[in-house]
Amino acid sequence: MSAHCELFGTLGCHLCEEAEAVLQPFVAQGLVVELLDIVDSATWLERYALTIPVLRRVDNGEELHWPFDEQDVLRLFT
Repeated sequence: MSAHCELFGTLGCHLCEEAEAVLQPFVAQGLVVELLDIVDSATWLERYALTIPVLRRVDNGEELHWPFDEQDVLRLFT
């Protein structure tokens, strides 16, 4: 899998850690996941504060909100 996505979350978020674990098999297959902390941007904080973790495709902006599993990630990239 050759794709690039962003995972919006924040430190200490146990759901964000779970989302990272879901993504690990895809990372092993070539998915590039950029971890972005919503506290680094007022825009991200306003947009995602109540919905993290959120996975977003870089190429088209499509978002996947938690909870998601491996099948959801596959659908996002197909």
